[in-house]
Amino acid sequence: MSMYALLGCAALAHAQQIDLAVGGNILESTKNTTASQAYLPPPEKGGLYPSVSFDRIFKNHFGYGAEVAFRYHYGLYNYYQQYRPVVYDFNAMWAPILAKRTNADLMAGVGGQSVLFYNPYGACYYPSGCTLHLNSNHFLLHLGGGIQYRVWRGFFVRPEAHYYRIINNTTVFHSDNVLRLGASIGYTFHTD
Repeated sequence: MSMYALLGCAALAHAQQIDLAVGGNILESTKNTTASQAYLPPPEKGGLYPSVSFDRIFKNHFGYGAEVAFRYHYGLYNYYQQYRPVVYDFNAMWAPILAKRTNADLMAGVGGQSVLFYNPYGACYYPSGCTLHLNSNHFLLHLGGGIQYRVWRGFFVRPEAHYYRIINNTTVFHSDNVLRLGASIGYTFHTD
Protein backbone atom coordinates (compact mmCIF):
# COMPACT_ATOMS: atom_id res chain seq x y z
CA MET A 1 0.00 0.00 0.00
CA SER A 2 1.40 3.40 -0.94
CA MET A 3 1.96 6.29 1.44
CA TYR A 4 -0.82 8.30 -0.26
CA ALA A 5 -3.32 5.47 0.19
CA LEU A 6 -2.47 5.24 3.90
CA LEU A 7 -2.91 9.00 4.31
CA GLY A 8 -6.23 8.84 2.43
CA CYS A 9 -7.51 6.03 4.69
CA ALA A 10 -6.36 7.96 7.78
CA ALA A 11 -8.17 11.10 6.59
CA LEU A 12 -11.34 9.10 5.94
CA ALA A 13 -11.15 7.46 9.35
CA HIS A 14 -10.96 10.85 11.07
CA ALA A 15 -14.06 12.15 9.31
CA GLN A 16 -16.74 9.80 10.50
CA GLN A 17 -18.85 8.45 13.30
CA ILE A 18 -20.23 4.97 13.82
CA ASP A 19 -23.46 4.38 15.77
CA LEU A 20 -24.57 1.07 17.26
CA ALA A 21 -28.04 0.87 18.83
CA VAL A 22 -30.67 -1.51 20.18
CA GLY A 23 -34.33 -0.63 20.46
CA GLY A 24 -37.90 -1.61 21.18
CA ASN A 25 -40.71 -1.04 18.69
CA ILE A 26 -44.31 -1.82 17.81
CA LEU A 27 -45.84 -2.35 14.36
CA GLU A 28 -49.03 -0.70 13.16
CA SER A 29 -51.05 -1.23 9.99
CA THR A 30 -54.64 -0.96 8.87
CA LYS A 31 -57.31 -3.59 9.45
CA ASN A 32 -60.10 -4.49 7.03
CA THR A 33 -63.39 -3.63 8.71
CA THR A 34 -65.77 -3.84 5.73
CA ALA A 35 -65.24 -7.30 4.17
CA SER A 36 -67.44 -10.26 4.98
CA GLN A 37 -65.14 -13.20 4.17
CA ALA A 38 -64.51 -15.73 6.93
CA TYR A 39 -60.69 -15.83 6.89
CA LEU A 40 -59.44 -12.40 5.97
CA PRO A 41 -55.72 -11.69 6.09
CA PRO A 42 -55.09 -10.11 9.51
CA PRO A 43 -53.41 -6.73 10.01
CA GLU A 44 -49.67 -6.81 10.63
CA LYS A 45 -49.57 -5.11 14.01
CA GLY A 46 -49.01 -5.58 17.69
CA GLY A 47 -46.27 -7.29 19.63
CA LEU A 48 -42.87 -6.09 20.78
CA TYR A 49 -40.19 -5.81 18.09
CA PRO A 50 -36.60 -5.61 19.38
CA SER A 51 -34.27 -3.98 16.85
CA VAL A 52 -30.55 -3.65 16.20
CA SER A 53 -29.08 -0.91 14.01
CA PHE A 54 -25.71 0.21 12.70
CA ASP A 55 -24.83 3.36 10.81
CA ARG A 56 -21.73 5.13 9.58
CA ILE A 57 -21.92 8.88 9.07
CA PHE A 58 -19.16 10.85 7.33
CA LYS A 59 -18.06 14.43 7.99
CA ASN A 60 -20.51 15.78 5.37
CA HIS A 61 -23.40 14.27 7.43
CA PHE A 62 -24.18 11.63 4.78
CA GLY A 63 -23.65 7.93 5.29
CA TYR A 64 -25.21 4.51 5.26
CA GLY A 65 -26.80 2.10 7.72
CA ALA A 66 -28.60 -1.16 8.26
CA GLU A 67 -31.13 -2.45 10.75
CA VAL A 68 -33.18 -5.50 11.63
CA ALA A 69 -36.31 -5.86 13.78
CA PHE A 70 -38.23 -9.02 14.66
CA ARG A 71 -41.31 -9.94 16.65
CA TYR A 72 -40.16 -11.04 20.11
CA HIS A 73 -43.05 -13.46 20.85
CA TYR A 74 -44.94 -15.48 18.27
CA GLY A 75 -48.14 -13.98 16.97
CA LEU A 76 -51.23 -16.04 16.13
CA TYR A 77 -52.20 -15.78 12.49
CA ASN A 78 -56.03 -15.64 12.38
CA TYR A 79 -56.05 -17.08 15.92
CA TYR A 80 -54.59 -20.36 14.69
CA GLN A 81 -51.03 -20.57 13.37
CA GLN A 82 -47.92 -19.15 15.05
CA TYR A 83 -45.89 -16.67 13.02
CA ARG A 84 -42.98 -14.30 13.46
CA PRO A 85 -42.20 -11.39 11.08
CA VAL A 86 -38.62 -10.17 10.59
CA VAL A 87 -37.94 -6.90 8.75
CA TYR A 88 -34.51 -5.70 7.65
CA ASP A 89 -33.30 -2.77 5.58
CA PHE A 90 -30.21 -1.11 4.15
CA ASN A 91 -30.28 2.68 3.91
CA ALA A 92 -28.64 5.82 2.65
CA MET A 93 -28.61 8.30 5.55
CA TRP A 94 -28.44 12.01 6.23
CA ALA A 95 -27.72 13.17 9.80
CA PRO A 96 -27.88 16.98 10.03
CA ILE A 97 -26.99 18.61 13.35
CA LEU A 98 -30.03 20.23 15.01
CA ALA A 99 -28.45 21.46 18.27
CA LYS A 100 -25.32 20.94 20.35
CA ARG A 101 -26.13 17.34 21.41
CA THR A 102 -28.94 16.61 18.96
CA ASN A 103 -29.08 15.51 15.36
CA ALA A 104 -31.66 14.03 13.03
CA ASP A 105 -31.23 10.57 11.53
CA LEU A 106 -33.08 10.50 8.21
CA MET A 107 -32.90 7.38 6.05
CA ALA A 108 -34.27 5.80 2.89
CA GLY A 109 -33.51 2.39 1.49
CA VAL A 110 -34.56 -1.11 0.56
CA GLY A 111 -34.82 -4.40 2.37
CA GLY A 112 -37.06 -7.35 2.95
CA GLN A 113 -39.58 -8.97 5.20
CA SER A 114 -39.50 -12.63 6.07
CA VAL A 115 -42.54 -14.05 7.86
CA LEU A 116 -41.91 -17.42 9.49
CA PHE A 117 -45.01 -19.59 9.91
CA TYR A 118 -44.68 -22.39 12.45
CA ASN A 119 -46.63 -25.65 12.59
CA PRO A 120 -48.37 -25.45 15.98
CA TYR A 121 -48.78 -29.20 16.32
CA GLY A 122 -45.47 -30.61 15.04
CA ALA A 123 -47.03 -33.99 14.19
CA CYS A 124 -45.39 -35.61 11.24
CA TYR A 125 -46.61 -38.78 9.58
CA TYR A 126 -43.92 -39.08 6.88
CA PRO A 127 -40.77 -41.18 7.45
CA SER A 128 -38.66 -38.62 5.52
CA GLY A 129 -39.57 -35.83 7.97
CA CYS A 130 -41.70 -32.70 7.79
CA THR A 131 -40.99 -29.02 7.54
CA LEU A 132 -42.21 -27.34 10.72
CA HIS A 133 -42.14 -23.81 9.33
CA LEU A 134 -42.67 -21.98 6.06
CA ASN A 135 -41.35 -18.62 4.97
CA SER A 136 -43.09 -15.81 3.17
CA ASN A 137 -40.52 -13.34 1.80
CA HIS A 138 -41.23 -9.89 0.37
CA PHE A 139 -39.17 -6.98 -0.93
CA LEU A 140 -39.74 -3.65 0.84
CA LEU A 141 -39.06 0.06 0.49
CA HIS A 142 -38.15 1.95 3.65
CA LEU A 143 -38.33 5.56 4.89
CA GLY A 144 -37.38 6.37 8.45
CA GLY A 145 -36.26 9.04 10.82
CA GLY A 146 -35.41 9.76 14.39
CA ILE A 147 -34.04 12.43 16.70
CA GLN A 148 -30.78 11.35 18.29
CA TYR A 149 -29.92 13.03 21.60
CA ARG A 150 -26.56 12.33 23.26
CA VAL A 151 -27.26 12.05 26.99
CA TRP A 152 -23.73 11.36 28.24
CA ARG A 153 -20.46 11.11 26.32
CA GLY A 154 -21.22 8.88 23.32
CA PHE A 155 -24.45 7.38 24.72
CA PHE A 156 -27.67 8.46 23.02
CA VAL A 157 -31.43 7.90 22.96
CA ARG A 158 -33.39 8.09 19.72
CA PRO A 159 -37.18 8.12 19.35
CA GLU A 160 -37.89 6.96 15.80
CA ALA A 161 -40.50 6.10 13.18
CA HIS A 162 -40.14 3.83 10.16
CA TYR A 163 -42.49 3.40 7.21
CA TYR A 164 -42.36 0.22 5.13
CA ARG A 165 -43.99 -0.31 1.76
CA ILE A 166 -43.89 -4.13 1.60
CA ILE A 167 -44.46 -5.29 -1.97
CA ASN A 168 -47.24 -7.93 -2.30
CA ASN A 169 -47.69 -8.09 1.47
CA THR A 170 -51.44 -8.45 0.92
CA THR A 171 -50.90 -12.12 0.09
CA VAL A 172 -50.17 -12.60 3.82
CA PHE A 173 -51.50 -9.52 5.67
CA HIS A 174 -54.19 -6.94 5.04
CA SER A 175 -51.95 -4.05 3.94
CA ASP A 176 -48.72 -3.32 2.09
CA ASN A 177 -48.18 -0.29 4.37
CA VAL A 178 -46.63 -0.88 7.80
CA LEU A 179 -45.44 1.65 10.38
CA ARG A 180 -42.82 0.79 13.04
CA LEU A 181 -42.68 3.14 16.05
CA GLY A 182 -40.23 2.97 18.92
CA ALA A 183 -37.02 4.17 20.49
CA SER A 184 -33.39 3.08 20.56
CA ILE A 185 -30.46 3.52 22.89
CA GLY A 186 -26.94 3.33 21.61
CA TYR A 187 -23.40 4.55 21.50
CA THR A 188 -21.59 6.81 19.02
CA PHE A 189 -17.96 6.09 18.23
CA HIS A 190 -16.26 9.25 16.91
CA THR A 191 -13.10 8.64 14.99
CA ASP A 192 -11.99 12.25 14.65
